[in-house]
Amino acid sequence: MSLSAQQTKLITLDDAIRIALSENVSVKVADMEIERTGYARKGTYSSLFPQLDGNAAYQRTIKKQVMYMDFDMPSMGGGSDSSEAPAMGSSGGGIEVGRWNTWSAGLSASMPLVNAQLWESLKISDKDVELAVEKARSSRLETVNQVKQAYFGCLLSKEAFEVYKSVYENALANLEQTQRKYNAQKASELDLARAKTSLANAIPNVYDAENAIILSLWQLKAVMGVDLSEDIDVVGTLSDYGSAMLTEDIPADSLSLADNTSLRQLSLQAEQLALNVKAQQYAALPSLALSFSYSINAMTNDFKFSEYNWSPYSAVGLSLQIPIFAGGKRHAATKQARIQAQELSLQRQDTERQLQIAIRQYLNTMDTATKSYASAQSAVESATKAYDIASKSYNVGKNTLTDLNDAQLALTQARLTASQAVYNYLTAKANLENTLGADFTVE
Repeated sequence: MSLSAQQTKLITLDDAIRIALSENVSVKVADMEIERTGYARKGTYSSLFPQLDGNAAYQRTIKKQVMYMDFDMPSMGGGSDSSEAPAMGSSGGGIEVGRWNTWSAGLSASMPLVNAQLWESLKISDKDVELAVEKARSSRLETVNQVKQAYFGCLLSKEAFEVYKSVYENALANLEQTQRKYNAQKASELDLARAKTSLANAIPNVYDAENAIILSLWQLKAVMGVDLSEDIDVVGTLSDYGSAMLTEDIPADSLSLADNTSLRQLSLQAEQLALNVKAQQYAALPSLALSFSYSINAMTNDFKFSEYNWSPYSAVGLSLQIPIFAGGKRHAATKQARIQAQELSLQRQDTERQLQIAIRQYLNTMDTATKSYASAQSAVESATKAYDIASKSYNVGKNTLTDLNDAQLALTQARLTASQAVYNYLTAKANLENTLGADFTVE
């Protein structure tokens, strides 16, 4: 065994799906979206708990306020000399109030007691998480479907390569046989030219088929989320699935769309819109909140902190908010939410109709592929037998090279038709399973 063969990692379809579900980018993003909406829900639920805030402030007075009084101020002393009285009172003077430095610090807390709109918004955030989970399930379903399509594409490419390789080997053997007959003067130069042409025509098909294998493996690795330079190969052949497709029967009761991810997402969105309608209606209801505040203040003319006289202040209260008039804003928001719900209902009906059509198309494709495979299998047996007879007849000189080439062409077409029929069946079945949500029915 060569070194490259030892380094090649053989994977089955189950291995490819398992790796893709852990490495695919879309699956990782969907899981992160679940985590994100989970944090968003926690943020919404935090509105039910008391909100506590601290504050601190310093204010430097540039120009003090002046207070005026409408009565005469008494004299500051017992003497009769009115000139010693300060310039204030009825003479139009004023009293400067306040101090140069004001310090304050405090705590404030608030908590909703009755808020119907907030309670509905909590339910909407719960639906956001459920919708994110369903979208993650949708990503997994789509990833599994893409892996199946890419895996079966690899098998089809390998099958086509084997067919064209067989054609090349047969053309090479025919050329050698024709060359010997030509050297023995038992074949014409025209037969030799035709044999060389057949070989030359077979070579590009082999190269194209080999390149198709490389491209299909790249596609599989991209869907799986692994490095494109990693050397992998798929296990099995399309013929391994051929016998099963002839006997497989899909019961009608398994064609339910209950697990279809598109319909489930639309149902969750409908529930969200229903809650949104209620939330808009509840916006017109009164709300009650509890509040508490505590603060300390100090006013000084200096910066001798140890000598400050701090004055505490605290209060607790209830606030009742009663919506009365908002210019019709709440009524318009409710109407808008109801119209969105109606639009979503129509969209769901159309989506379900399209999915039913898709299911019928997949079933028809599978049925056609099964019939084509059964016919192609019979054609392969007949074409193989015809080619063997034509080859032996050509070797003994009873048939021409043209007859042999015609038999080879019929055999090639029959083998490719059989492989294509199996591929069409498997891809249609993968699409059907994806539509039915059969790969992940429980999340």
